[in-house]
Amino acid sequence: MKRFWKTVAIVDGAIELDGRPVRTPAKALLALPTPQLAEAVAEEWRSVGEQIDPRTMPLTGLANAAIDHVAPNPAPFAADLARYGESDLLCYRAELPEPLVERQAAHWDPLLDWARTRYDVHFETTTGVMHRPQPEATILRLQGVVAAIDPFRLAALAPLVTITGSLVASLALLEGAADRETVWRTAQLDEDWQAEQWGEDELALRASEVREADFDAGVRFLSLL
Repeated sequence: MKRFWKTVAIVDGAIELDGRPVRTPAKALLALPTPQLAEAVAEEWRSVGEQIDPRTMPLTGLANAAIDHVAPNPAPFAADLARYGESDLLCYRAELPEPLVERQAAHWDPLLDWARTRYDVHFETTTGVMHRPQPEATILRLQGVVAAIDPFRLAALAPLVTITGSLVASLALLEGAADRETVWRTAQLDEDWQAEQWGEDELALRASEVREADFDAGVRFLSLL
């Protein structure tokens, strides 16, 4: 679709193009909950060139998801994210080599310790990739935590959880217990190790760059709420 508007404005938190309100794909009003997020989304629309490219408008995409897909029925969306707690990346460790084992412990144990204290839960860690169930009380507690999150934060949390594979690390970022770099390096730890041992793979590097861009969009969306 070609750009058809000249002006972008914010009226009561909603985005308007040439005085007309922008609608989501489901025809709802594109209204944002904070002035900061509204301004950032408006800037995406101002920056559109001759053609609309959704890939250059990640905040608009997350806002659309929050309004159209999460807000009408947040419970199943929250439940899907909470399931990542049943097989959290941080709970699955390497057996060898010892330097990798030590690196995982150094980066991942503090996040698990934070979650244990913050939510009063216990986590089972294991080596290898075979599934090891977490205590039922832990799963129920994490389900309750995610279910209490508002739709806009749930929409932002989704790419963080799915890209990192860690509900715990994503919640730590959401609650300000970990910063962006800590969580990204947590998610990339195994890939970084492999690159150090065998060198960079160009295709893997490009895929990582795409994931990082989506991750950063979620982080920025959260920071504007």
